[in-house]
Amino acid sequence: MQNTEIKKEPAPSAGLFNQIIAVTNRRLCTRPFLEQIERVCRLHPRALILREKDLSEEEYSLLFSQVLEICSRYQVPCICHTYYRAAKAAGSRQIHLPLPILKSLQGTDALKDFDGIGVSVHSADEARLAASLGASYLTAGHIFQTDCKKGLPPRGLDFLEEVCQSVSIPVYAIGGIQADAAQLSLIQSRGAAGGCIMSGMMRI
Repeated sequence: MQNTEIKKEPAPSAGLFNQIIAVTNRRLCTRPFLEQIERVCRLHPRALILREKDLSEEEYSLLFSQVLEICSRYQVPCICHTYYRAAKAAGSRQIHLPLPILKSLQGTDALKDFDGIGVSVHSADEARLAASLGASYLTAGHIFQTDCKKGLPPRGLDFLEEVCQSVSIPVYAIGGIQADAAQLSLIQSRGAAGGCIMSGMMRI
């Protein structure tokens, strides 16, 4: 008689998640978004970036306050993406910005109340510029093949190493990253502080 038992993949170790920044995309969720956020927070990732860039600032502000409340209950740092005013209104001192926005805010007081400023970069030159403009950590990618960047070849591990060597602040790899000990060890061997995961965390 044929064995039809379905073997389950082993669950990733909870210890892995302190090396991972969860990045949101509510369109990838198969359950209610806030329910998924709570599910992610139970794993205690290093932080969670609320990335929902398709929302208006008003819509984003409302969602950020809801997600921040969940993250606070689990003591997971919740990082606002792009909308720094929404972060300030919610009392958050963490922000993640595209490099052009960081550049546009130079010479203003917009970021003076933030303790942590993350920036997305796609080259070593961008990494150096972001660091010089006050970034406290970077996300660099995309490193591996990912459905989020269909048709675009990954930049790869040599690119990641080049970015990591170009700055003295932490760099987190993004793009095709999984909660996998071997893969995390691989990117850390190239200098990364850890990885950012979107799809995997929205479907976990």
